[in-house]
Amino acid sequence: MAARFPSGPPGPPRPTRTTARGGHVPVPTPRSLDTAPDLDLGLTLGPLRRGPADPTFRATPDGSVWRASRTPDGPGTLRVRMDAGRAAAEAWGPGAAWLLDGLPALLGAEDDPAAFVPRHKLLLAIHRRRPGLRLTRTGLVLESLIPTVLEQKVTTHEAYGSWRHLVRKYGEPAPGPAPEGLYAMPDARTWARIPSWEWHLANVDGKRAATIVRAARVAARLEEAAAMDGPAARARLELVPGIGPWTSAETVQRSNGAPDEVTTGDLHLPGIVGWALAGDRTTDDAAMLDLLAPYAGQRHRAARLILLSGRVPPRRAPRMTPGNIAGL
Repeated sequence: MAARFPSGPPGPPRPTRTTARGGHVPVPTPRSLDTAPDLDLGLTLGPLRRGPADPTFRATPDGSVWRASRTPDGPGTLRVRMDAGRAAAEAWGPGAAWLLDGLPALLGAEDDPAAFVPRHKLLLAIHRRRPGLRLTRTGLVLESLIPTVLEQKVTTHEAYGSWRHLVRKYGEPAPGPAPEGLYAMPDARTWARIPSWEWHLANVDGKRAATIVRAARVAARLEEAAAMDGPAARARLELVPGIGPWTSAETVQRSNGAPDEVTTGDLHLPGIVGWALAGDRTTDDAAMLDLLAPYAGQRHRAARLILLSGRVPPRRAPRMTPGNIAGL
């Protein structure tokens, strides 16, 4: 039997995945940027990725990095790739122009790797092997703060799972022709209104949830820290109960591109730094800072290079057992 078609003029076009996400067929404004010839896109933007299944970050086989962000102008999607020694970028959504304007800082234009002078043979070797490392600066505080709070005193596996659950449930699909499953995180108001049982289902205890809610309620004041120097930015963040030195350092390293804000209070980092620079796995925070003192002004970069070297002390105890708050 022949197919029957309704008579009369055609109706409006069916929404596609692209139009549903962006509200219209997006026509991005490409932007090309001169970068350091040896810029390593993966190394530079890698700290912004919260696990291999981060819903806000995607690296695709063509060498592109996709990021969905909640900018001051709204959600935006950024695609950036290296093309003949230049960074080529496109952006979509209300936050597109903001993301493109921030592209130089994101790719390390404000970073000065020449200020780092290796004084240890391990750092000299890894610095030469990784010339494309630049310290990124996103200019977005809450975007780095919330997943960092989720990582407080739990395994990264737990924290990454909580981040995925909350972003996928309360965020929104990334604008434009983004890869399937890419999401922009919720805005501050939404974070502040997540009910207690949803934090529980996301495997987040009450203390971390309360810290995120407190931060979201003063998000505008916290975002001002992106324009401050490292110590002032950390002091602003630490005014919020539940945000201490570990959390503030991990945040401003990303939001401010702070080269000297080394992480203290970490379970593993002091032992890794001590093992790499002095062969001492029992190093504590104070001793770690002493070892990094010759790199004043660049201590975060020194620690990052040590981590990239892969030189870590042999494991002597089993890994921490992940918790299961949602199952209680």
